[in-house]
Amino acid sequence: MTTTTIASPVPLLSAAGLNVTFPGRRGAPPSRAVDGVDLDIGAGEIVALVGESGCGKTTLARTLLGLVPPTRGGVTFAGEPLGYGARALKAYRKRVQLVLQDPSGSLNPRHTVYDAVAEGLRIHGHRGDERAAVAEALSRAGLRPPERFFPRYPHELSGGQRQRVVIAGALVLEPELIVADEPVASLDASVRGEILALLLSLRDELGLSALVVTHDLGLAWNIADRVAVMYLGRIVETGPVENVLTDPQHPYTQALLSVLPESGRTPVVLTGEPPDPSRIPGGCRFHARCQVLASGEAARAGVEERCRRESPPVLTGGPTAQVACHWATAT
Repeated sequence: MTTTTIASPVPLLSAAGLNVTFPGRRGAPPSRAVDGVDLDIGAGEIVALVGESGCGKTTLARTLLGLVPPTRGGVTFAGEPLGYGARALKAYRKRVQLVLQDPSGSLNPRHTVYDAVAEGLRIHGHRGDERAAVAEALSRAGLRPPERFFPRYPHELSGGQRQRVVIAGALVLEPELIVADEPVASLDASVRGEILALLLSLRDELGLSALVVTHDLGLAWNIADRVAVMYLGRIVETGPVENVLTDPQHPYTQALLSVLPESGRTPVVLTGEPPDPSRIPGGCRFHARCQVLASGEAARAGVEERCRRESPPVLTGGPTAQVACHWATAT
């Protein structure tokens, strides 16, 4: 593998050595949901966090938001360590906002659009012109004229309009970073492109950074500057979107990409489910499902035993193209 360096903005958010372990139930071993993650997000950068369900990406996102305290490691924002006191978290959550997957579940059906967007302002004691701030946020989210939407209720809106209201609710606090968890998964295909275009325009117009959590590499291709692929609690490949999606190095990334119709690749069907995070296997944590190991390619490269016995190094959080795979680094 050739390591490529790209120009990177100064990290706005940085996670270093992040671990999140949940106690096991009824005497079961603890579950290592996030297991040694370094990840940087630059100012004005969109990073896509990609992986199968259960790989730990939502837990990682919640930890970066301050909703889940790390077991080890830490998060810094604008160079300052994230504090977990009530006052510190309140200030942090004004600067870092969450956009959830299901807008119907995010919006109170009894609240008008105006109240839904104004809620954050009221929580944070906004002292300016509330009506003007709500109108500006709705307008930035593409709901124009905004006053027409003030009295409407969620059930009176389309799915795309509801997602725009959720985005407006995040924008009204003028955050520097948004964390979008599957932001278009519940939307019709015809609307997805509009929401992705909106997120890109917000990056360009406002310098807004974003972490987009998704299982869809196609979405990552359309929106991200950089991709981090997660498997069983760790980042296994990361780099500029062009590097990762046109020349994937890790067998797991190759398998995820192969199922996209536009990839032109022979689909790779992974055997079995990801291992239980309370019983992470030794060696490379992907080896039991790895198509490269199963085909004999790892043996021909002389790394089969390393794959089975030796864990690849934890990747750094920086902008270089990196892969945690014995086979990829040997070929």
